[in-house]
Amino acid sequence: MALPQQKLDATGARLAAMSAPEGGVWISEARAAARARVEAMGLPHRRDEYWKYTRPETLVDPQAIEASTFETYEPTVFGEIDRLKIVFVDGVYDAEASDDLSLAGVEIEPLAEAGAKDIHWARDLYGVLETRGQSPVERPLAALNTAYASDGVVIRVTGKAEKPVSLVYLQETTSSDAIFHHVVKIEAGADLTLLENGPAAARLNKVMEVEIADGGAFHHVRTQGRAHERRAATHIFARLGKESVFKSFTLTVNGALTRNEAVIELTGDDAVAHVAGAALGDGATGDFHHDDTVFITHDAENCESRQVYKKVLRNGAVGVFQGKILVKDGAQKTDGYQISQSLLLDDDSQFLAKPELEIYADDVVCSHGSTSGAIDEEGLFYLRSRGVPKDIATDLMVIAFVAEALEEIEDEAIAADVLSRLESWLQRRRG
Repeated sequence: MALPQQKLDATGARLAAMSAPEGGVWISEARAAARARVEAMGLPHRRDEYWKYTRPETLVDPQAIEASTFETYEPTVFGEIDRLKIVFVDGVYDAEASDDLSLAGVEIEPLAEAGAKDIHWARDLYGVLETRGQSPVERPLAALNTAYASDGVVIRVTGKAEKPVSLVYLQETTSSDAIFHHVVKIEAGADLTLLENGPAAARLNKVMEVEIADGGAFHHVRTQGRAHERRAATHIFARLGKESVFKSFTLTVNGALTRNEAVIELTGDDAVAHVAGAALGDGATGDFHHDDTVFITHDAENCESRQVYKKVLRNGAVGVFQGKILVKDGAQKTDGYQISQSLLLDDDSQFLAKPELEIYADDVVCSHGSTSGAIDEEGLFYLRSRGVPKDIATDLMVIAFVAEALEEIEDEAIAADVLSRLESWLQRRRG
């Protein structure tokens, strides 16, 4: 079917403004195939079903809208965690600011270096999970990323990493337009914790492909914040083997537009996939539109998935959740749970939700729920009657509201660091 002229024109204008990075044969072939997918699908338009709640124009325009920068020092989040730090500035790997990439049981290379080689293990993964994730829902911004990402990291984990790997994204120029692509391969029985933080760019397009072999575990925690004007589209594509574990948590504060997508396949029996997020938006500082779109496919027996998303919105902020659980024929004993909730602190903010279940097996336990409401006045009165000022009492109730999502972070030190970040944001808003 031919693309509508409006979508055809927008896609052509965006592609004309881009140039494919140099690389070896395998990555050049993957990039060419991804560009062909973009041309066939067209970049997203508001009339597309999965974009009806979020306007994609600023994510697909040839030029990024400028966003104010911060000092180039690293944000304090995760600063007290013992970690291997990898720094990117305006989308480019900064070797001098990064730690040595040596870590027992872990192989790490910048994408630019891996892609320059004719033979590399990442050849079997780069763009592969992204391609699988294009069905049944097209995700053209992810294909655009595969075609044009110039940097990122490829990580192969063969044992239990002794400390987390931390990706730090700094922004130095107001017009930076960063495209990252990360590839993570967790071998059988291996274990890695990956951290992400920093403003990254005025506009960010990021893809992470994660393959977890039998018995492997991948823990992912990221914070998105500081930059009020930032626009970002991120994708995580994950494929889980037998008895493997995937857990991801995202805290988002600030940002004019953020769209986080997660596409997860449970392909081995007894696998576990948890994705969670907490978003705090205040429209008083500018636009705030936050969209979580999740698609989890159960294609094996006795697997568990959880989707837990909480959004706190005020001063005209907008939150979106689109979550789906697909249980394929034969995926018996599936346990699927999905909850999305918003706390609206005024009458101007709004929460738009589209929860979905599609089940083709007959021995499953699946549930989904979505609620939206104001703060509990009885709870607020209880705290105030005991001498707690209203603004502090409100913040305490906000923290209690997002607690279920925070509980998905297994590492207590990392969880405490994220909670501290959340408390600091709330304190600044009181000021």
